[in-house]
Amino acid sequence: MTDPELDTPVLDDHLHLDPDAGQGLDAVRDFRRLGGTHLLVVNKPSWHLGVEAEAGADFRAVFERTLDAVADASDLLPGRAWPVLGVHPGLISRLVDERGLAPTAARDLMQAGLDVAAEYVRDGRALALKSGRPHYDVSDEVWDASNDVLRHALDLGADLGCAVQLHTEASEDLTEIASWAETRGLPAHRVVKHYAGPTLAGPTPSVMCRKEWLREAAERGEPFLMETDFVDDPERPGAVMGPKTVPRRVRTLQSEGYDDAIRLAHVETPARVYGIDTEATLTG
Repeated sequence: MTDPELDTPVLDDHLHLDPDAGQGLDAVRDFRRLGGTHLLVVNKPSWHLGVEAEAGADFRAVFERTLDAVADASDLLPGRAWPVLGVHPGLISRLVDERGLAPTAARDLMQAGLDVAAEYVRDGRALALKSGRPHYDVSDEVWDASNDVLRHALDLGADLGCAVQLHTEASEDLTEIASWAETRGLPAHRVVKHYAGPTLAGPTPSVMCRKEWLREAAERGEPFLMETDFVDDPERPGAVMGPKTVPRRVRTLQSEGYDDAIRLAHVETPARVYGIDTEATLTG
């Protein structure tokens, strides 16, 4: 049951679960215990699950493991969890630098993986796609190939009518990517910048839960989401933010009088971006 002090849906827009090697469902229990109700679970990078893909179909094992984790998480939540599936943009560096693929061959493999992810969205088993481009310096050839992968994800999102979450470089201006989406028929607001700051131009920001960032987002009054990017990696126990963070930040925002911003981030924006109803999916 939702914490009575919160009395609102509480969505973490981007986190990972690893029931095999990480906290897994214990992280979901922590999230719920603090008042969390809904999760968007993004598949971990394929190589973190021991998958060194050589064809698009090889990503299916990653996606199926994520769907299993999402189903188990939904059983524990007063709301539910949804899967977001795709190919991590950092894979291109593993393919090029460690496996010796040409950037164009790496591009083709990653696009094939996105095609498989799109199958899950098409049949209703996944909510959205995940793609992006490296957040670190790469060669021009790798950058161009990565942008080709990103644009392919936008094409798929437009065809499917689904949102696309992006992992990109830190930036407060991604209007170029928003323009790419619009040109393809995908509304810019259905493109989500994961790990965003509060003043992003272009896509919808999924704001990391730093208190000062959330206050700034709340004051702006523009659509935004809240996330932890919980990585669920036992080898990186202090990385990014823990699963309790979003409900804790909601409690802080409530205490500071930001009720409208809470509704914007946890009810209105999820409906606008993903077409989900975080109120109707609460079961008590």
